[in-house]
Order: sequence, then structure tokens, then C-alpha cells
Amino acid sequence: MSLYKRKDSSFWWVKITVGRQKVQRGTGTSSRIEAQEFHDKLKVQLWEQERLGLKPRHSWKEAVIRWLNETSDKATHHEDVSKLKWLDKFLSDLMLEEINLDCIDKIRSEKLKEASKATVNRYLALIRSILIRACQEWEWIERTPKIRLFKESNVRERALTIEQAKVLLNELPSHQRSTVLFALTTGLRLSNVVKLEWAQVNLDLKHAWVKGNESKNRKPIAIPLNNVAIEVLKQQLGNHPERVFTYLGRPFVAANTKAWKSALKRAGIEDFRWHDLRHTWATWQRQAGTPTHELQRLGGWKTASMVERYAHVAPDNLEHAASRLNAVFSGYDLATVD
Repeated sequence: MSLYKRKDSSFWWVKITVGRQKVQRGTGTSSRIEAQEFHDKLKVQLWEQERLGLKPRHSWKEAVIRWLNETSDKATHHEDVSKLKWLDKFLSDLMLEEINLDCIDKIRSEKLKEASKATVNRYLALIRSILIRACQEWEWIERTPKIRLFKESNVRERALTIEQAKVLLNELPSHQRSTVLFALTTGLRLSNVVKLEWAQVNLDLKHAWVKGNESKNRKPIAIPLNNVAIEVLKQQLGNHPERVFTYLGRPFVAANTKAWKSALKRAGIEDFRWHDLRHTWATWQRQAGTPTHELQRLGGWKTASMVERYAHVAPDNLEHAASRLNAVFSGYDLATVD
């Protein structure tokens, strides 16, 4: 039977044999009429491929599945999944060659209604990456549309002053205060703080680490612990056998919660995200005199250029370097001669 239903699915499935090709595929619909249309179109496509030697057509859904399988080790894999779910309503019914600039413009316009240009760029860049791989590596399509991105403004640089941080810490409930304080003393990203395990901590050596598969650049990060970070960890001892940060005896699930947002409001802090704690830490490090190469290693950044955004916050640290030329001009009279 070429059209049937499986026990584990409400959708119709097709099973077609044309020459040497045998295809078994879900139709994505529970309507028998629509499923029959899908069957008939697919059979024609298979016949054209078999008899006329035409290249097989592939759908956006096929490309998404293959992309997710091949990129499952990406640090941002879960973010890709979320983006692709949102894109599904625009692209799920299309074949790859049907994705054109009109389709992309519609996606751009719709996303722009609810997000910033930078966020829209992340969605468009994901579509572009999948299409490029489908063209250049999988050879599923002959060409890709030239997807243009918005020109983005400078990288976000939002950091708290020490006084603001103290006010915020006082407004936070104790369980969240410990995670925020640990982030401010280590510079770790949200997921690395929330998911930290005791197996990644050595209190005697004042050292912790992030596993390579849990860091953004896929490389392990060594974390030297200062006295404040050590005290935060000691306060968590005995709360859970595996995870460091907990709430009511259970491992943290998220830190960017209603309690966090309410604390920000009470502290009078606006336009501040949890990830900005990392920017705050890096800013404080630079102001304290930490050089670029050390900050890069501490923060686990892939390139030094990603750290240079904080260079301007510590101009006083260059005073010593500038003063080295004092001796060159020693005794030189800069007074204007009449």
C-alpha cells in the first residue's frame, strides 16, 4: 500500500518504488486528500529523476534535520533549535530551491516586529549557513540567494559600577545572590555557572574548570578562584551531591528569572541582562590593570580582538607606558621663543 498510517503517528505516510528508487516518507498531514496530493507529486519527481536523470529535490525540513545532526556539538545547538522552530512556519513547506529573496524578506520583516536588528541577523545567518552547506557540501541545490544582513552597531558594552553591583546583590534573594556574586568574581557565562558541578571544583587548589564541550569555543577553561569565589562555594557545600548551585535542595534550572528582574527593578538598574555580569567582570579586570592576554585566558575568549573592546575602560593603565618617553625629552624647553 503506497499510502498508509503508522501506529505512532497521526500523519499519512507514503511508500513509493520507481525503478531502483524506494522512498518511504511522512507527508506531514493527517488529511488523506492532501496526503494523496503529496504522494502524486513525489511520484512524478521520482519518475523525472529516474527516467530523465534530473537531480533529486530536497526540502527545507530535510536540510534542517541534517544540519542539526551534523552540528549537534555546537555550543549554541539549543539556540539553533529554538530559531528553527520559529522559522518553521515560513519554510517548512518549501523545497530548498523555492527559498528566494521574497521569502527571506518576509522573514526579516516579521522578526523585526518583535526583535532587534542584531537578533534578526542571527536568524538570517542561520538560514544562510544551512543553504550554503546544502549547496557547497551536500550538493543539494545549484545556488543560494544572497541574504543581506543588517549593519549592526558596536558590540554591547553594559557594565555595572561597584556601587550598583552592591545594591543589586542586596536586593537579590540569597540563592540568586550566590550565583551573581560567583559570576562577578569569575566572569563565567550563565550556563557555566548554573550547571557547575563539584567535580569541576578543587577548593584546596583554589581552582575550577569548564569542560570543553560546555564552553563557547569548545575548549576547556581554567578558572582560578579568588577568596570571594571560594567563600561562595563553601557556602554551597552539602546542598547537593553533584551540582554546586541549588534552590530548595534542587539544582538550578535558570537564573534569568522573575526574581532577578524584580531585583534589577528595585535596584534601579535598567537595560541590564544576566550576560552583562560577564561584561562587568571584564571591565573591572581591565580597570584593575589585567592585560589583554591574561584577560583572554581568564575569560576563555578565542581571540584577543574580542577582549580589546574593554581596552578603553582603563586608560590609566597606559600612563606608565606613556611616561617612558619622559626621559627622551628631559631638559627640552617647550616654551615658545620670541
